[in-house]
Amino acid sequence: MKVVNLKQAILQAWKERWSDYQWAINMKKFFPKGATWDILNLAEALLEQAMIGPSPNPLILSYLKYAISSQMVSYSSVLTAISKFDDFSRDLCVQALLDIMDMFCDRLSCHGKAEECIGLCRALLSALHWLLRCTAASAERLREGLEAGTPAAGEKQLAMCLLRLEKTLSSTKNRALLHIAKLEEASLHTSQGLGQGGTRANQPTASWTAIEHSLLKLGEILASLSNPQLRSQAEQCGTLIRSIPTMLAVHSEQLHKTGYPTVHAVVLLEGTMNLTGETQPLVEQLMMVKRMQHIPTPLFVLEIWKACFVGLIESPEGTEELKWTAFTFLKIPQVLVKLKKYCHGDKDFTEDVSCAFEFLLKLTPLLDKADQRCNCDCTKFLLQECSKQGLLSEASVTNLLAKRAADREHAPQLKSGENANIQPNPGLILRAEPTVTNILKTMDADHSKSPEGLLGVLGHMLSGKSLDLLLAAAAATGKLKSFARKFINLNEFTTHGNEELAKAASVRALLFDISFLMLCHVAQTYGSEVILSESSTGAQVPFFETWMQTCMPEEGKILNPDHPCFWPDSTKVESLVALLNNSSEMKLVQMKWHEACLSISAAILEILNAWENGVLAFESIQKITDNIKGKVCSLAVCAVAWLVAHVRMLGLDEREKSLQMIRQLAGPLYSENTLQFYNERVVIMSSILEHMCADVLQQTATQIKFPSTGVDTMPYWNLLPPKRPIKEVLTDIFAKVLEKGWVDSRSIHIFDTLLHMGGVYWFCNNLIKELLKETRKEHTLRAVELLYSIFCLDMQQVTLVLLGHILPGLLTDSSKWHSLMDPPGTALAKLAVWCALSSYSSHKGQASSRQKKRHREDIEDYVSLFPLDDMQPSKLMRLLSSNEEDANILSSPSECSDGAGQAPPFPGNSLLTGKAAWRSTWPPASLLVRECVGGCPILLPTAALLSAYGETRGCWGLSGRLKLFCPDPSPAPDIPPSLPYPLLITSELITSGTVYTIDSRALVFLPLKQALRPGLGLGLLPTLPA
Repeated sequence: MKVVNLKQAILQAWKERWSDYQWAINMKKFFPKGATWDILNLAEALLEQAMIGPSPNPLILSYLKYAISSQMVSYSSVLTAISKFDDFSRDLCVQALLDIMDMFCDRLSCHGKAEECIGLCRALLSALHWLLRCTAASAERLREGLEAGTPAAGEKQLAMCLLRLEKTLSSTKNRALLHIAKLEEASLHTSQGLGQGGTRANQPTASWTAIEHSLLKLGEILASLSNPQLRSQAEQCGTLIRSIPTMLAVHSEQLHKTGYPTVHAVVLLEGTMNLTGETQPLVEQLMMVKRMQHIPTPLFVLEIWKACFVGLIESPEGTEELKWTAFTFLKIPQVLVKLKKYCHGDKDFTEDVSCAFEFLLKLTPLLDKADQRCNCDCTKFLLQECSKQGLLSEASVTNLLAKRAADREHAPQLKSGENANIQPNPGLILRAEPTVTNILKTMDADHSKSPEGLLGVLGHMLSGKSLDLLLAAAAATGKLKSFARKFINLNEFTTHGNEELAKAASVRALLFDISFLMLCHVAQTYGSEVILSESSTGAQVPFFETWMQTCMPEEGKILNPDHPCFWPDSTKVESLVALLNNSSEMKLVQMKWHEACLSISAAILEILNAWENGVLAFESIQKITDNIKGKVCSLAVCAVAWLVAHVRMLGLDEREKSLQMIRQLAGPLYSENTLQFYNERVVIMSSILEHMCADVLQQTATQIKFPSTGVDTMPYWNLLPPKRPIKEVLTDIFAKVLEKGWVDSRSIHIFDTLLHMGGVYWFCNNLIKELLKETRKEHTLRAVELLYSIFCLDMQQVTLVLLGHILPGLLTDSSKWHSLMDPPGTALAKLAVWCALSSYSSHKGQASSRQKKRHREDIEDYVSLFPLDDMQPSKLMRLLSSNEEDANILSSPSECSDGAGQAPPFPGNSLLTGKAAWRSTWPPASLLVRECVGGCPILLPTAALLSAYGETRGCWGLSGRLKLFCPDPSPAPDIPPSLPYPLLITSELITSGTVYTIDSRALVFLPLKQALRPGLGLGLLPTLPA
């Protein structure tokens, strides 16, 4: 009876020409609320009436489209109704049905019961069968049209069908739904049987056998067509359909957690960008990740070793490879020694390390790849080093070595003539570590007594890759700063020459040059903060520190070529110009090399002016540049440093001579040289000049060929693809990282470059948007782990932006509340809590050198973004460095309304505090939560209150829903005393006197009298029903 009434209502609407929204309103008036529109078959009734004639009825179709958009009808009912249409000769009707499918086929969903979800899978299977039949009918018409000479109509419809088919099948989600329908069909066959003499009313009209039959028929028809594009498109669709039955086998391993990407990325980040950092901050960060993610100790240690081997394998050849080798074989064992103190019992930790190595030995392809890269048994070196540090017993080492030796017998070996004589880097690094100590002792001696012997030691350091080996070993063992300080003292010693002979003068020049070049190389490879000494009042700053801070180009550092540091005494400049222009070679005796380095910039400007005005010819310029670099390469470095700053200030048509001068200084020497170790010094000089010129050469689109050393001296330079918006690059690289499940070294450098280029807010905001796009729980959890590790690039600044700007923007914009539902809302809350914990931890300690050396906005720049109160020196200090004693400062009675008093001494260790600045703002940006996590206050954003209480229950001890409230100035009415009283949370928010109950879906407003007792003040609020 209702179906008849439904048809009558549709016809009445058509006769009276109701609009779509009028039709929907009247339909809801005509029919009771008990039955759903799917039970009434609304979608089928509308399609039946719309498809009566040769062309569809547009008005009735508009009713159907409105019903779909307003979710009056389910997607499954629409797909089922479409699949019942079989008159494919009516082109316009077919086109209308294809357009309807286009409305929702890329976003199919079902929020009903399990039976309704299975119904959607079956309906999609029927729709796929209908699409295949429609495509085959169109192809048949096209074949007939080709024979009759009228192919146009059939070709158009076939192209439309193939396009919809491709769009439907290109979605992995849709193919998964089809796979479920196929499995459901198989289970029905198994449970009910086919030979029982009856038919099953609930059986779907389409089966997988029918799909395969239609696909086969379509292939036969298309084989006779000559259009290659249509045939290729159909073949792609066929491939996707045939892959559906094997989806579960292909993706089964991706459903299980195979590792801990946060640990992996933290280790990779430290090995790639912070080799010189102290071990204690890394240990604390790793332990925090271990506690936050509840990682068992053996798997935790295993993940550290996996990250080390991955970093070693993918590190570029040259300096980066040596740095990773030192990190793996020298620094990580020291890290594990400190981690041992955090674990209960030395014996237990030793067993955990042994268990981790047992797991590691099962990753045979990873170990084989590392052995091939390093040309040695890496596991053997690692086990021996762990044994020295007391991390493994002798019995465990012997057992593990035997197992690895058995595996290596079947591993591919690289024993060619090329690498048979190459010494493996792990062995070289382990031998370099005691050598560093010996060199430091040698450098402590009086330089004036035996400068020739010291020169021999330094000359040996310059040969081959000895310098990079020693620097990597010193960096990994925390001795690089001391190493650099010794060379600064040596450089300072050689700046002045008293009465000396020619030999002593040449030795002094070489000691100055080698120490200067080494210090430049250290600053470019490990960061300038390694060179800088602790500031002490009254102490004279060494020459090299002064020059490096004021004159040396670095990434992100723009120099002023007119700075006073480039313009010393004019008489010294004139004498240096005369010396360079008139002498056949540079004089060494009584030469003050630091003055020459400071005067060379002004001298180069004089020479450039003379060249541009025609006073000097190119041959004279070549002689001058040979004089500059012929004896002491550091003069060429200082000259190029000024030229780089000078070129930035010139117009396009003024740069030619300056760039040509850089080419001459970087090119080979055209005259003879007489000082020792020249070739070795030129190799270091070329590397220094290439780093200095990289920025300006890219900006001026200039190419300069530096002497090749056989390896890429700047492996992570200029990684961003040209002519692509950086937002696209960011989303693409994050999508790839999320798909892989871990961050590689190259991706870390790309993220770091994007962070530099876009700024902290842009970087954080766009990555949070990517997180909120995820709809699957396992993907959001993986994204949180990866985002946390990416944010470690600059955790404190990212946390300021996340908690101070991005989360309040999400919470105060009602149009974005839907994005905070589970699972992305829970994931965002978890990420915010993790970032707050890490920021507080690092705020208590010292900032890592990686964060110190970043040239980006200081914290003062965020004052304009997040205005602070006059009493607040910094948002981080204000929100994160509070103790139990200063609760009155953060939430004093004077800040509250009249009815708010001090919190009574209730048992428990939880305090949730607001700020006075929130009197007229809701929701607040963040709340200070003091919890018993190591006794530390934790900044918890209100986003965490939306959905995280269930996720954080184990850490925070919360249950139920959190209530945020502030009393009215007037006393509130009594509340029955029989309320439950498991008092968990103390809270204060200065708002309009309304209690806000927050859950994961929406803000629910309760009258104050329903949730507050008189005099409760800052007391503990019981959990109340909404």
